[in-house]
Amino acid sequence: MRIDMHAHYVPPSVLEILEKDSSYYGAHLEESTQGGQCVCYDYGLTLRPFFPRLLDLDERWSEMDRQGVDRQILSVWADLFGYGMPPEHGARWNRLLNDRLFETVQKHPDRLSMLASVPMQDADRAATELEYGVRQCGALGGVVAASVDGVNLGEAPLDNFWAAAVELGVPLFIHPTQPIPAPRTRNPVLNVGVQYVYDTTVTVASLLFGGVLDRFPELNLILPHGGGFMPYQVGRFDRLYRNLEPAQAPAQPPSAYLRRFWYDTIVHLPAALRYLRDLVGSDRILLGTDYPFPVDDQDPLENIQAAGFPAGEVDQITEGNAKALFKL
Repeated sequence: MRIDMHAHYVPPSVLEILEKDSSYYGAHLEESTQGGQCVCYDYGLTLRPFFPRLLDLDERWSEMDRQGVDRQILSVWADLFGYGMPPEHGARWNRLLNDRLFETVQKHPDRLSMLASVPMQDADRAATELEYGVRQCGALGGVVAASVDGVNLGEAPLDNFWAAAVELGVPLFIHPTQPIPAPRTRNPVLNVGVQYVYDTTVTVASLLFGGVLDRFPELNLILPHGGGFMPYQVGRFDRLYRNLEPAQAPAQPPSAYLRRFWYDTIVHLPAALRYLRDLVGSDRILLGTDYPFPVDDQDPLENIQAAGFPAGEVDQITEGNAKALFKL
């Protein structure tokens, strides 16, 4: 069973409910001049319009078959998390996202699983929603953005949430978001190609240097896009570590924590995937596609095989690791 752990879907029922009762959630829909609908949050953020494949299941089945993927572990579109909402609205909003995603997964249990989204603007509410998602919706873990409305995960007061993930025994998938591009990366190519990868890297460094991994040694974190820049610049972080006073530094050099993370395969280059395997081991890598976004890996199995891994490692990356991590 080939398992894609990095795929996105937004149930159309979310938009239908938002159209009927927007005030309850602190968000409403507007028609975009580019075509399609946009979610507009009361706190001021307007998202880019939904594109059809993000809301569609029929094409998904044929694409999964073409790719050789048997199961997708779904996350909603990360820009939807709404961390700028007041906590009570954020809790309602993420409950809606989880309930509607659960309905979809229930209808297709042989092909779909889910990760729960949570209101990270409030650690206690986030912990509650993660427990709800896991215990009531059968979520295999949680999905969070790489910052809480601009605050790095390692610098936000989130220990109650990290503790809940450890208590539940589920992994958390850290996914970058850039709904408002930074000034230097307004160009969409730069935003997606550079800023997203940077977003992951800076928050991972904040987790390391902020001591989160030391405080929660059993916390399982999954990094997208091959771990951002971290695996390829970890020597630089080790060099910085040697300059720090003990009170400022993590317990070990950053490179010692690389195997604390899990990494998806979405690097789009066999040589880069081989390097990642050599650095962290094939037992820390998970198949991912980023379907249905425009920079998805359209031929994930072909790209893994092009890296020259033996059959046993291919099976481990495409199936065995996900089964073990997600307890499938």
